Amino acid sequence: MREQIAVALQEACTSGDKRRACLLRLINAAIRDRDAASRMAGRDKVPDSDIAGILQLLAEQRERSANDMAEKGRNEDAARERADAATIRFFLPAALPVVEMVEACRQAVSDTGAKGLRDVGRCMSAIKERYHDKVDMVQASGVVRSLLS
Repeated sequence: MREQIAVALQEACTSGDKRRACLLRLINAAIRDRDAASRMAGRDKVPDSDIAGILQLLAEQRERSANDMAEKGRNEDAARERADAATIRFFLPAALPVVEMVEACRQAVSDTGAKGLRDVGRCMSAIKERYHDKVDMVQASGVVRSLLS
């Protein structure tokens, strides 16, 4: 992911797309900040799965900001924020289709031997371990709960 973002930043700079270049620099800064915090804790650089989390957080912040701006009647600014969120989401790994996500939840329930709602945590851990950046964990939690209830 780092290389993908670096290439996109280079392309944005050479094409003169200042807004996109600024956004990509912001993403790089967030990743470097997380890398520095990781080094302070005695670990290596953050893995791609953590970078996906950073990108997801940045995209969600942009969406919330866009919604706030739209409520205040600042539709042009809201549209720019939504475009930024789409740019950020471009770098995220593709999510599993809903059918595959439901099947992954069923598999996790059977693999862990879950019997009731108190086993949701174990199932979610198994899903997160296998599909961390490809599954919406909130949605998966709902599916697991419905399977176990």
